[in-house]
Amino acid sequence: MKRNLSVMMLGLRGLPNVQGGIEAHVQNLATYLQDRDCQVDVIVRAPYQPVEYRKQWNGIRIHSLWSPVSKSLEAITHTAVGVLYAAVKRPDILHIHAVGPSLMVPMARMLGLKVVVTHHGQDYDRQKWGRMAKFMLKTGEYCGMKMANGRIVISEVLQNLVQDKYAKNSTLIPNGVVMPALTDSAATLEKFGLTAGKYILTVSRLVPEKRHLDLIEAFKQGRLPGWKLAIVGGSDHPDAYTDAVHAAAAGHEDVVMTGFQSGVALKELFTHAGMFVLPSSHEGLPIAMLEALSFGLPVIASDIPANLEVGIADDHYFALGNIAALTERLEAFAGKAQDSAAKTELRAWVDQKYNWNDIAAKTLDVYEAVAGKKAGRTLAMPGRQIESQYQGLMA
Repeated sequence: MKRNLSVMMLGLRGLPNVQGGIEAHVQNLATYLQDRDCQVDVIVRAPYQPVEYRKQWNGIRIHSLWSPVSKSLEAITHTAVGVLYAAVKRPDILHIHAVGPSLMVPMARMLGLKVVVTHHGQDYDRQKWGRMAKFMLKTGEYCGMKMANGRIVISEVLQNLVQDKYAKNSTLIPNGVVMPALTDSAATLEKFGLTAGKYILTVSRLVPEKRHLDLIEAFKQGRLPGWKLAIVGGSDHPDAYTDAVHAAAAGHEDVVMTGFQSGVALKELFTHAGMFVLPSSHEGLPIAMLEALSFGLPVIASDIPANLEVGIADDHYFALGNIAALTERLEAFAGKAQDSAAKTELRAWVDQKYNWNDIAAKTLDVYEAVAGKKAGRTLAMPGRQIESQYQGLMA
């Protein structure tokens, strides 16, 4: 069947089950757009793409292009190659994700492509970047917000930034969740020596802005008898921070480093956790936090604007970097029994507020405005929904 609107996405490492928040976002968005009469093609970085999905996944066409494996060069190099590739393929829309890849928006426009950019966060605020990298990321933000045909932001914070800094309107479309079915299986817990309901879970890449060291220190200081801390995630480019996290974890027998987890294993870890903690200093709109809420978990998060925007109760937040306050929150939440009715209510709330069907529909509206054509308006079919929110794809 010929699709009415062709969309090519660029700016991610790969899919499915590739670690990263943008990877999770694109994986879900592309799937739901496929059910709305869009032909979705995704350009990925060959070194990260699972070999079994080099050409196609879930009806989405995959284009694995070369990129270097380099923290500072791979995104911009791959995006430049991807834009040239898109110029040959001529999709109706080239959808570029994140401000780094947006540095190539001027080239895409010069090549006659219609470009939509999603601003996922102020990546230049991440601690890992040096002065030159921050400059390039800020330049990418400028190019994307000033020169794209359409702009999407995932939070009110970013929408205000785009308006105030660039005098441009943008469409607010948040990240979403696919509601998971809870599982009784617990083989992963046995593997890591965890007890259901008695461990704190955090899920993210091992990068400085996630502040794992704060969480480890708060856990060490807390009075949490019988509890463990499970740190789920890995690093694409191991460095001194990665070493520091592993060293800090090794200093406490109840801190468990699981490495990157996906699929059933991660689903089990989310299902049976006692609470979820996100102590980060930088987020766009935190997918891992939405994942935890979709499992009905009590969540503790730092009080940065992106986390506050999710909208959970005030007593679930603590002042960024305040280890004593985080310790107090851990002790308080460990002393509360989980209420099944509250868990059900929380799951219903997050499903209503962060629903991928709605997100896909709003994204399609942006595409249609830019492309000047209408796609079909079929609803997403239940059989096509995927529980990718517990596949280990963290921001």
